[in-house]
Amino acid sequence: MTTHDGIESLLRPSSIVIFGASSRPGTAGQIILNQLLEDGFEGDIFLVGRTAGQVGSRPILADPLDLPEGIDLAILTVPAAGLRDAVVACVDRKIRGAVSFASGFAEVGDTGRGQQEEIAAIAAAGDLALLGPNTVGYYNFVDGLTVMMIEQKAPPALPRDSGPAVAVIAQSGGIANHLSGSLRARGVPISYVMTTGNEAGIDVSDLSGHFLEDERTSVVAAYAEQIGSPEEFLALGAIARAKNKTIVLLHPGRTAKGQEAASSHTGSLADDYAAMRVAIEDAGILLVETTEELIDLCQLLLYSPIPREGGLGLVTTSGALCALSADYLDSRGLDTPALGAPQIEALTDLLPDYLSARNPLDLGTLPAWKPEMVGDGARQLLSDPAIGSVLVSLPLTEPDRMMAWLSSFAQAHKEQPAPAIFVLAGEDCPLPPELLRYAADNNIVVTRSHERAIRTLATYHRYARQARRTHDQAQATSFSGLPGLGSGTHAEWSGKKVLAALGITVPEGGLAGTADEAVSIARTVGYPVVMKAQAASLAHKSEVGGVLLSLGDADAVRDAWDELHRNVAAARPGLELDGVLVEAMGRHGVELVVGAKRDPKWGPVMMVGLGGVWVEMLKDVRLFSPWLTHSDIVGELNQLRAAKLLHGFRGSAPVDVDAVAGVVRAVGRLMITEPDIVEIDVNPLVALPGGEGAVALDALMVTK
Repeated sequence: MTTHDGIESLLRPSSIVIFGASSRPGTAGQIILNQLLEDGFEGDIFLVGRTAGQVGSRPILADPLDLPEGIDLAILTVPAAGLRDAVVACVDRKIRGAVSFASGFAEVGDTGRGQQEEIAAIAAAGDLALLGPNTVGYYNFVDGLTVMMIEQKAPPALPRDSGPAVAVIAQSGGIANHLSGSLRARGVPISYVMTTGNEAGIDVSDLSGHFLEDERTSVVAAYAEQIGSPEEFLALGAIARAKNKTIVLLHPGRTAKGQEAASSHTGSLADDYAAMRVAIEDAGILLVETTEELIDLCQLLLYSPIPREGGLGLVTTSGALCALSADYLDSRGLDTPALGAPQIEALTDLLPDYLSARNPLDLGTLPAWKPEMVGDGARQLLSDPAIGSVLVSLPLTEPDRMMAWLSSFAQAHKEQPAPAIFVLAGEDCPLPPELLRYAADNNIVVTRSHERAIRTLATYHRYARQARRTHDQAQATSFSGLPGLGSGTHAEWSGKKVLAALGITVPEGGLAGTADEAVSIARTVGYPVVMKAQAASLAHKSEVGGVLLSLGDADAVRDAWDELHRNVAAARPGLELDGVLVEAMGRHGVELVVGAKRDPKWGPVMMVGLGGVWVEMLKDVRLFSPWLTHSDIVGELNQLRAAKLLHGFRGSAPVDVDAVAGVVRAVGRLMITEPDIVEIDVNPLVALPGGEGAVALDALMVTK
């Protein structure tokens, strides 16, 4: 049985058995049975309990062996202690799928994890598609099926003419309920709500892939505390893109405390969040940081699955909001492009002299008595090719006026469809239900917070930029002539040999084993020189007095040789050096760091940022995929907070950004083609003035 077949047996069973049934009213088994009957389930329903009995006219079987073979779905309402036996019985009777609500497994520690893994192995060996344990159940709104452990009235089935919908998948029942409830309150159609719990069997990847193939689902909203099969999950990005669908993922664990909380919740093992973000976004999957973003973006992507290029167009009635937005937009990396000449001309004809035809567009008090101005203003922004999305932000007022504003905008949006959010401020005040229905019917996202809307659109634009990126296939070409590397951490001199083989410039010099050799190397490369102690375990040489600078002659080199060895011996007694690296002193420039790390689950991640001592203090870095093209790497450099330093600041010359991008690209290519390399750290990489290149002054390399 394929995973698809197993999930289908959960979603569309023709026969069901409830384990843990009892004749006592109010038990979990009876809650499930009542839900199935209320849904109008027409297939066979069997009951299995500890003792024989009856629920209405339905017999309770005391022995699972009395069940027929090949039942589609087993609903396991048994406690943790009885789950193993129930799963064994399911396998014995060749049941296709099962859902378990029991808790007390991986989320409580190693003992529970071991029990869960044993149950998972039994289910897998017996071809049983298992959802849970520690799930609260699921809804299939397409066919009208409810399998939930909590008694509640199931929402109606999704109408056939409702168009594309959102499927919600969450390890947490609380998050699933929050997401689906919020979306439904906005009139957003929901196809399925699945809670996966501890994921002993079916996981978020399985369900996401299944729903990408589902004709009723356009967007998958996923909350995952673990991604058990990263390669499988990442492969879904290409499938989603090909179908113009999107997976939007919320994953805790950006902080140590978040990782700890996720582990205690479902027994998940914490991933390296930064590496995960890079890999997931590179694959074409949208990663968000809040439930608000998840809700807003699912609705926005449902209406606008293919992002437009361009910046943000803002329409408001408040000059103050225009000013506040400028600050907030800048921090989010989103701009408001200047309008084109045709748009300025059209707006000038529409607006009184005291209002300016520009973006952001402040309509003043005009919409209070001329509601059509909302649509007229938005129409011009929507028609501008420099604008990729539009935000209309208006104050809360009486219902008729708000409806007039919304309908005016809806007409303009219908003529010029684009990603758009309509804000009616005042999130503590309810909106008329008919207004929300009208918005949903016209594919308009309505929110109550201006800042929330900006956050959502900034994330949407980030996703749009990511979606337009392509992999640089030349990065898959191996380098020739690389020096051999052993295992573990390598000293600077060894790492620089590799960098030189990549075509990266390193200072002239060599490794000296004696003071005489140091003098000879210094004479060859020319004074002044730098001398650096070399050992694989000596990552921070300057902290032990192992770096001596600006040595101007042979006597200085000999004196430095003795001083360097005394310093290292005092700080690290017994450390045996590979030798001393003697190099020509480097030129001044902008110090950057270029790094790469291979995450065991998510693969290689690149880093570039302000280097030298500033990297740890300011943490001004960008993380991205090693597959980036040259132009995309330049784009990442330009998003550094210190990017002004690269382009000439207070009289300094612009640096050779292309050379820096070339170094980054070469290191990325090495990470892709040499899987034994675990980590590379080039710090500092000195960026010289334009056209003069970049020089790697230090290098650390780690192999498996």
